[in-house]
Amino acid sequence: MKLSEMYSLKGKTALVTGGGRGIGKFIAAGFAEAGADVVITSRKMKNLEATAQELAQAYGVQVVPVACDLAKDEEIQHMLQAVREKFPRIDILANNAGVTWGAPTLDYPLERWDQIFKVNVRAVWIITQQIARLMKEQGGGTIINVSSIMGSRGSEEMAHPAVAYNSSKAAIDLLTMNLAVKLAPYKIRVNAIAPGFFRTDMMAYIEKPEFSAAYEMVLSGIPLHRIGDMDDMKGLAVFLASDASAYMTGQILHADGGMTAK
Repeated sequence: MKLSEMYSLKGKTALVTGGGRGIGKFIAAGFAEAGADVVITSRKMKNLEATAQELAQAYGVQVVPVACDLAKDEEIQHMLQAVREKFPRIDILANNAGVTWGAPTLDYPLERWDQIFKVNVRAVWIITQQIARLMKEQGGGTIINVSSIMGSRGSEEMAHPAVAYNSSKAAIDLLTMNLAVKLAPYKIRVNAIAPGFFRTDMMAYIEKPEFSAAYEMVLSGIPLHRIGDMDDMKGLAVFLASDASAYMTGQILHADGGMTAK
């Protein structure tokens, strides 16, 4: 197989949760550029519609927005039904959507812990199980979970007071490895991307002049001394979704500029 064919996603359909902006948008853009039709979901339809129009015009593929609040089981089911009605098969699933909440560890509210696990772990499991059933019937597929470098390390209270987030992403790492083993007989590969700091709407504040000290502190911990951008995520996502990674499953790939190696 030629290298260009190995990285091509033409004729495939992908579902990306949290695809309206940020890392989810980067992943969806990579899939669309590689030739896949893409379904993007998130809570805010306005963001989804803008992203869908942008990617469809740029890459000439179908990009379908479907609003969905992953904290609500009934909305997950409606979203999955809408996806199945639009496309007969799903070749790629990217579980990107997630939430976080910061509070001192000893005062961390249980309701926020439950909320984070409901979206970051439970919703991922519900969607993955149902899409994996479809992938089994169609003869295989690829699942990519978005974890975090915080899923494999502790963090100082002042720097990252979000104990539930780290724990939820650790659960995603092990779920990735476990499902990779269990779904391998059905030719379903399961891998994860663990991002570090990326240039997204959520992180835009850190590059403002008033946060220059914090920005330099972040950069000092990154050996490549820069924040990740769209291209850094697009390439990795397409690699994991395509035949270029056909012999890889159960892996957690860190995209962090070298932070976890330091």
